[in-house]
Amino acid sequence: MLPMSPSPLRASLAKDPREVAGMFDAVARRYDLSNDVMSLFQVHMWRQVTRAAVAAGPGMRVLDLAAGTGTSSVEYAADGAEVVACDFSTGMVAEGKRRHPEIAFVAGDATALPFADESFDVVTISYGLRNVQDTARALSEMHRVTVPGGRIVIAEFSTPVSPPFRRLYRFYLGSALPTAARVVSSNTEAYDYLGESILAWPDQRELAGLIHEAGWRSVGYKNLSGGIVAVHRATRPEHARGEQ
Repeated sequence: MLPMSPSPLRASLAKDPREVAGMFDAVARRYDLSNDVMSLFQVHMWRQVTRAAVAAGPGMRVLDLAAGTGTSSVEYAADGAEVVACDFSTGMVAEGKRRHPEIAFVAGDATALPFADESFDVVTISYGLRNVQDTARALSEMHRVTVPGGRIVIAEFSTPVSPPFRRLYRFYLGSALPTAARVVSSNTEAYDYLGESILAWPDQRELAGLIHEAGWRSVGYKNLSGGIVAVHRATRPEHARGEQ
């Protein structure tokens, strides 16, 4: 018997780029509102911690990957940086351009970035690395487009450090989140994928190891909300990667 095709409204954990992009195309208009509610409004605090880690400023070029509608991109621009917002969902890019015409939006895949080597001082990605089909390749691409001495900042869902809280969080992802999605989201099946992809994602230390393997150094992370989210930071060495 042939396996059933995944719903066009959600992606499978195989993370086919066309499926993932199509899923985000479908939720672009209400994406930010849904994130507020699903995170119990914690996303605002997470964003401010990430913004501080990026530390954008005048004279800097910042690449905001999985930028969505540009919510974080606008903040980096307000801090004085030249910002490029990149997302592989054309629906998100279109919505971002509509909301923030002052920001440069580019459609692009994190595993094959449409930018020259050593183009950015900081590359950041929030809640998008988990949706990329080839994590190692994406981390290597981010390394390629970052200047020597430049930085990467990754905000991503992670693993709560307290076992009791971890069990409660798993219940939330499996039961409460889908219920809440029916109220605020135009695509409830996308939030089934969200919960499943978070549970399948590497924990903080595992992700730090993947970042190091991609050539980044001084890798560290900070847990937020008990480890629901972790912000990883690392630096591209000043010397050539092949000289390590």
